[in-house]
Amino acid sequence: MADFFQAVVLGLIQGLTEFLPISSSAHLRIYPDLFGWGDPGAAFTAVIQIGTELAVLLYFWKDIWRIAVAWLRSLVQPEFRGHRDALMGWYIIVGSVPIVVLGIALKDVIEKDFRSLWIIGTTLIVLGVVLGLADRFGRNEKEIGRIGLRDALLMGLAQALALIPGVSRSGATLSMGRFLGYEREAATRFAFLLAIPAVIGAGVFELKDIPGETNPYGWGPTIVATVVSFVVGYAVIAWLLRWVTTRSYAPFVAYRVVLGVVVLVLVGTGVLAS
Repeated sequence: MADFFQAVVLGLIQGLTEFLPISSSAHLRIYPDLFGWGDPGAAFTAVIQIGTELAVLLYFWKDIWRIAVAWLRSLVQPEFRGHRDALMGWYIIVGSVPIVVLGIALKDVIEKDFRSLWIIGTTLIVLGVVLGLADRFGRNEKEIGRIGLRDALLMGLAQALALIPGVSRSGATLSMGRFLGYEREAATRFAFLLAIPAVIGAGVFELKDIPGETNPYGWGPTIVATVVSFVVGYAVIAWLLRWVTTRSYAPFVAYRVVLGVVVLVLVGTGVLAS
């Protein structure tokens, strides 16, 4: 029963933090250690993220369906190749390439070295400051319809930084989007769409390691955590999209910096093992 209780808590953490620019993978590494549960592992983290991405699929199903249909039609009907939705499909594919390539190439490093709390505490602080600067100086002049190939690739490269826990997939993508001049809502929506192939792909890729040497949870707790993350994640999407239309990312920046400092102090004083 203890495993299932922990799974519910970890699913709740995943659902609350996946879409906020505060790094869900960092939270799934930090808080289990604080609770004395140990590191749940990269495989468990990747698989339960499928739940939050299913929430994205459900929330944006009309947009995703429209983009998918237009993209598929563009493959066989030349008149659709310049269609805005067809191009968006290509932009999502192109933007997903960096994280897929680097995720496969750096798999061993990601699952071991990158999970050090020294690295996580540092990236929470550094990327928090970057997000704050991007939000402060970014221009609100571009809507999501103005995304082009260059911007999609740049945001995809930024997303790839999230292979390091503590960076935050949404935080890195939002930061790049804001630096490129996109409105908060536009950058947030594209970050949601861009994450779908990478997160679902990574989760499916890691299914073979449930359970495994680096994953203390079996199939039952993993499925429970995934379901919880789906339900909570859906609610967070709706809340965040309303938030960014009128408010800045400042509270998330402050939270990242404070959490990063606390983690480094706890590791430095021996309270947590790095």
